[in-house]
Amino acid sequence: MKLYLLTIYQPDGPAPAPEALAAIMREVSALREEMKASGAYVFSGGLQPPSAAAVVRLKEREILSTDGPYIETKEYVGGLTIIRAADLDVALEFGRRLAHATRLPIEVRPFQDGAG
Repeated sequence: MKLYLLTIYQPDGPAPAPEALAAIMREVSALREEMKASGAYVFSGGLQPPSAAAVVRLKEREILSTDGPYIETKEYVGGLTIIRAADLDVALEFGRRLAHATRLPIEVRPFQDGAG
């Protein structure tokens, strides 16, 4: 089994209305329970907005830390899920289902060999 990262890309802007968000979260929770029952689930979590981020980088042998996101974009990583799957086709199916549940784009990417 390989590990896959399912990255949720969230658009910049206001959150959905409370009723719509509640429906989305019900679908996401149901999918997470299915992933757990199948043995695919490893970890998932939502992230604070980019304004809560800090960037740490090496510049001329000195570590610098800055508040806020590194780049400005109309989408940002809003959350992630790590799964175990036999192959890319299985991981893509979970990605499709997560996209349906969240109504957001999902990037499906395998970890490098040896991870996990």
